[in-house]
Amino acid sequence: MQGKGRSIIGPLMATVLPIIIYESLRSVQAADITIKSVNGHFYVVSFIAALAMIVAIAVGITGQRLRNIKVEFMSLAYLSLAGIFLLHGISTPGFMMHDTHIASIAAQLSILIAVGWLCLSAASSDHPIVTLLSKWRRWLIPGWLVVLAALFYLAMMYPEIMDKLPINNRPYKWIAASVTSMVCLWTMYRYWHSNQSARFPLQRAIVYSLGWLIVAQYIMVTGSTWKLSWWMYHMLLLGSMAIMFVGLIRQYFSQGSITSSLKVLFQSDPRSWLEACITPSVRALIMATEARDAYTAGHNMRVALYALRLAEEMKLSKDQLRAIALGGVVHDVGKLKVPDSILNKPGKLTQEERYIMEFHPVSGYDMCKRLGFLNDELSVIRSHHEKWDGTGYPDRLAGERIPLLARITAVSDVYDALTSSRSYRQAMSHDEAMVIIWQGSGIHFDPVCVEAWVRLAEDAPSFLEEISASDRTLKLIRKEAQ
Repeated sequence: MQGKGRSIIGPLMATVLPIIIYESLRSVQAADITIKSVNGHFYVVSFIAALAMIVAIAVGITGQRLRNIKVEFMSLAYLSLAGIFLLHGISTPGFMMHDTHIASIAAQLSILIAVGWLCLSAASSDHPIVTLLSKWRRWLIPGWLVVLAALFYLAMMYPEIMDKLPINNRPYKWIAASVTSMVCLWTMYRYWHSNQSARFPLQRAIVYSLGWLIVAQYIMVTGSTWKLSWWMYHMLLLGSMAIMFVGLIRQYFSQGSITSSLKVLFQSDPRSWLEACITPSVRALIMATEARDAYTAGHNMRVALYALRLAEEMKLSKDQLRAIALGGVVHDVGKLKVPDSILNKPGKLTQEERYIMEFHPVSGYDMCKRLGFLNDELSVIRSHHEKWDGTGYPDRLAGERIPLLARITAVSDVYDALTSSRSYRQAMSHDEAMVIIWQGSGIHFDPVCVEAWVRLAEDAPSFLEEISASDRTLKLIRKEAQ
């Protein structure tokens, strides 16, 4: 409990301290001087907004390549903040336009919309709205840029329309600020709560970022234009974007530098892509699993590579290949929730123990859906123990109701389990394992997947030896993480 208390002190102080500074400055008239610089305001705001927009687009593209919907929503949030804030700068009264309310309306609107996207980033990947938007994820950034451009055009050409928005007038601006702050607090709680178990840098960065958005919103509705205290919220918005970006870098770029990381990330070869996706966040899951059960960690990597090769044999798309690789490498992460006495028990499990063990796909699914994994990866994690005849677990799915990527992973998972030594038995030979796989066709496994696996083993037997190299990769991961 003490650890949790310490972890919340930093975000609370980062939120409260700027408010104290702002109120202290505002209470001393001699200190809260007026700095009216129309041109300066335009250039400062426009530079910050343009830079933030470039960063937001780059982050969004990276999120697409990482197949992480949370990162894409974060990109859209800060893209909104940057784009509408740019409108705030250009509509500075006395610069290009006459005295209108567009600048103040745009400032509040930028935070309101940004917080909406951040709220979505805190939702689970299986939320209906997130699921719907995930289907259109390729078009989210270009589509949203079109929306922002249309808003920009309407505001500049028809400023009277923007003036009709009530969020700049009492009591509506207080209502908008209150709603925005409540959504911020909920999103902060979600990320803070997730950070208690995962300890990911990006989660903590978002908590700080949202705290500064709340303070910026407070200054907008209470501050006096052009006062020194009023200028504070511009710096807080910049800081909010900067700290999110730093958190993203710390979490996802692990190849030595951003340039080298992006170079690997954009490789078309799925194996190179998988190496890029063994980022600190994914690596943390692998290492945590390995700490509980060394067999599982090596097994995860091998299953990911087996499934990737089988998916290639079945002519799946590049996106599906990436999904099955990323889902495969963490498909057993739910075993983190299984007690050691059951996980490492050398003998046969009791009925109650088996029930607990069979719940691990659901535990892994619940864990990863809060980390931004897409539905294809989640299907691998949840359904890789389902059987073609409907006797598997956890959902008793049958036939083609089992997601295709999970059916492919099931074959790879069982083959590796059979050919690996366990505490209670020796590893089987390749031929022995292939017999069991073949006998399970139409019962345990999708017959199409089994045929492709047999064809692969006959036509390209060397790939089995190549997969063994994953153990060397795993040792490298261990070494780097120590």
